[in-house]
Amino acid sequence: MAVSGFEGFEKRLELHFFGDDPVNIDMGLRLLDLESLEQVLHAVQCTVVSAVGNHFFDAYVLSESSLFVYPTKIIIKTCGTTQLLKSIRPLIHYANKLGLTLCGCRYTRGSFIFPKSQPFPHTNFKEEVIYIEENLPNSLCYRKASVMPSKLPSYSWHVFTASGQTHMPRYALKAPDVTFTVEVCMTELDRLLARKFFKRAGDSKTGDSAGKEMTELTGIDNINPGAIICDFAFDPCGYSMNGIDGDRYSTIHVTPEDGYSYASFECVGSIYDDQDIVETLKKAVQVFRPATLSISTTCNSHEVWTRVAHAMEPLGLKCRSCAMDEFPAAGSIVFQTFTACRRK
Repeated sequence: MAVSGFEGFEKRLELHFFGDDPVNIDMGLRLLDLESLEQVLHAVQCTVVSAVGNHFFDAYVLSESSLFVYPTKIIIKTCGTTQLLKSIRPLIHYANKLGLTLCGCRYTRGSFIFPKSQPFPHTNFKEEVIYIEENLPNSLCYRKASVMPSKLPSYSWHVFTASGQTHMPRYALKAPDVTFTVEVCMTELDRLLARKFFKRAGDSKTGDSAGKEMTELTGIDNINPGAIICDFAFDPCGYSMNGIDGDRYSTIHVTPEDGYSYASFECVGSIYDDQDIVETLKKAVQVFRPATLSISTTCNSHEVWTRVAHAMEPLGLKCRSCAMDEFPAAGSIVFQTFTACRRK
């Protein structure tokens, strides 16, 4: 393994807001102008490279991963040595100006490949939790931090959630929440497949056009054929994409370098069409054929994670561990790890 390479494992932050008398509840956080968003991202140390939006939300590809802005929810996911948690305070500030108040927070990440390269406040999970708690309003009084273990020494799942009162204000998310989120982290990618995410020497294509080519070449465009895809290829290698399909997003990020290769796939599903998640996951994982992967499923319904495990078996991936925990207002999180059957 390299002494230190690019950190593929992302940090992910999800913030939920409500407004009893917001400026415009239909648009909400989407009214944040690009300049404000860029100030938030400056604190995190990344920039917008591409964007797409629809009737429901806006999706931004960042120099280090992705940002999704809904009227009352923001999801920001960044890799490398970004300082993601520094976005909390400015995001709360800009939301307050729009008449929106924070009512929920969820922070998740895997185990870094290069933990010693991470800057404050990401030096360790304890520091991260202290930093988050210092920047949250006291009204978010139901808090929980947990490190979910696995049988694979370098794989664990770090979770922090916070929420306010259990009753939901008039403009908060509709209850009960029937959606679930799946976060997939893949390491030791198939070398031949990983090579497809390198730009060819002397290739003068823009990040947008090279990204589009990689999307088609690798079959990423077949994962959800109905999605609008916003993609970007980095120099000399690396790839990011956001997919938007109605009110649901999906996102893929690839660090293809040998020795610390990594890819992530994240998507949202509904418990009413959870059979779709099996096919979606199969397609996404087959793009990379990793030797090791983890899947974190966040849902209020327990059944979804069993379908996730079944999706991996036909691909020659064996479930090595499974941990489950309950979090205030976030529901249950199930963390599963898998390794290729050819590896013991």
